Amino acid sequence: MHHEVGRTQAFEHTESLPRAEPGGNIGLLAAGSTKSGRCDHTFGQERRRPGEARTLIVVILTAATMVLEIASGMAYGSMALLADGLHMASHAAALGISMFAYVYARRHAGDTRFSFGTGKVNSLAGFTGAILLAVFALAMAWESTDRLISPVAIAFNQAIIVAIVGLAVNGLSVAILGHGHEDDFPEQEHDHEHDHDAPGHARKHDHNLRAAYLHVLADALTSVLAIVALVSGKYFGLFWLDPVMGIVGAAMVARWSVGLLLATSRVLLDHQGPADLQDFIRSRIGREEGTTVADLHVWQIGPGIYSAAITVVAAEPRPVSEYRERLLGRHGLVHLTVEVAATASCQPRRSTP
Repeated sequence: MHHEVGRTQAFEHTESLPRAEPGGNIGLLAAGSTKSGRCDHTFGQERRRPGEARTLIVVILTAATMVLEIASGMAYGSMALLADGLHMASHAAALGISMFAYVYARRHAGDTRFSFGTGKVNSLAGFTGAILLAVFALAMAWESTDRLISPVAIAFNQAIIVAIVGLAVNGLSVAILGHGHEDDFPEQEHDHEHDHDAPGHARKHDHNLRAAYLHVLADALTSVLAIVALVSGKYFGLFWLDPVMGIVGAAMVARWSVGLLLATSRVLLDHQGPADLQDFIRSRIGREEGTTVADLHVWQIGPGIYSAAITVVAAEPRPVSEYRERLLGRHGLVHLTVEVAATASCQPRRSTP
């Protein structure tokens, strides 16, 4: 098949666009635009996210507790306090990565080297956090298994106090990061016909915030399991319960890690967008009889925002701007490439002997 392709860039001030003629097609690159006619590829990433402020509070809280526990452990010769302080240091480092990602994405949102803005920095930080969670789970399992095989003496009173302090700090951190589960991404224009069932709505995750949340949740879980095991060991002699609880906690953390790895890797590898969002695009484009979506690619470029490349085949093609207006800004679609072809242009050219 061979035919001429005409390409037109449409912005807010474009008043009309030519219709596709048989034997040819029209391509449109539609993105956010400005009055100067330049495409805006920041897609709201330059704005400070609610998750950034919450993460900063937790980083400060975790770092302060880390310093206090390490200093107290060294001053009072408590290995339990010192060990927990070093454990908090690992989580402070992980949370620091999340904080860095927020700041980097915001400050480099306008950098033209990022084709679709800095939205994927969020998922990259989440992916890194998921790997750290996996390492944390592996370390927990290793240490717990070792203690199950070779038990060690436990200073129950001191250990219980450390676990309670850790639970209080991490419980507060979980409350801060989990406050309000609203989507932390820029408001998009909604299609009022579908507001109550927005495609892809449940998938609009801030992966960076989720990674930070899972880190403090994992720490809180560890503290709860530790308290249960320590109290059982002190009052009922169930010393084996401490390492067993460690293995249980490691399994749960590993499961969270795998879930986050899968979610973030899909974004980083440009996995095809949600099926319901694809269905929405096809239904909006195919309103007229004889109009279909011949090729569709939808991928996430940031928390809750998507880009799409669409090839429309129509018996009676409409202006490209009309197809654009049906989709752009709805349900997270912020960047579109639309190509329209008349049905006749898609017939394979017969070869002659």
